[in-house]
Amino acid sequence: MTYSYFPGCTLKTRGKALDHWGRLSMQALGVTLQELPQWQCCGAVYPQAKDEIATRLSAVRALMAARELGQPLVTLCSACHHVIKRVNRDMAEDARIADAVNRYLQPETPYHGETKVLHYLEVLRDEVGFDKLQQQVSHPLRGQKIGGYYGCMLLRPSREMGFDDPENPSILEDFLAALGAEPVKYALRNECCGGYVTVENRAFAADQAQKVLDNAAACGAQALITACPLCLYNLQHGSRGGLPVYYFTELLALALGLKEADE
Repeated sequence: MTYSYFPGCTLKTRGKALDHWGRLSMQALGVTLQELPQWQCCGAVYPQAKDEIATRLSAVRALMAARELGQPLVTLCSACHHVIKRVNRDMAEDARIADAVNRYLQPETPYHGETKVLHYLEVLRDEVGFDKLQQQVSHPLRGQKIGGYYGCMLLRPSREMGFDDPENPSILEDFLAALGAEPVKYALRNECCGGYVTVENRAFAADQAQKVLDNAAACGAQALITACPLCLYNLQHGSRGGLPVYYFTELLALALGLKEADE
């Protein structure tokens, strides 16, 4: 299986671990992630205004590049996935936005949302299958009580993202179970960590992140995993701490025997 792959800016800088272990793990599972050439920043935040065209262009360029290759487009970063998935829906369902973008970009074939956008976790669940993943695990994470932290952007708005149940998601818990860990469900796993508020109000964001950590610890979690670089930053560096936080690809690589525990 081969997919077009959009890493995004943060995965080339502070989020390198999310990208590095994600690539190696997919390779071990027989899946090829083909990085798009000359990709640009997705914009980081989905543009709410319908007449905001320029901030949609880089996402559409990535979507068109994947269409030209005839492959679904896979993302790893929660923010990148959120922006690209929603812009793709705009291009498929909002004629005014699609017309404005196509007139600006002037592609040989106008783009109208033809590319299928998948998050890495969806590839594991729906394409590889958690049953097959479990069979590939050589170093099961037995005895480890781990909580999955979803945050906001993977799940909402649920009608557009179509990722999982926004109120009672299960994909991270099923993923952890496939790795041999004991998934820990806790009430705040799908609540905001403070997000971009940390730029202007660090104290508020820190309080939000701490609530998540405290809630997970109270429910027995020994660690958390996330797919979002901003969530990891807020939970790991913007709070008072309490639990270690990892990218989910780090635990995947560990369970597949690709990563040592102290790396």
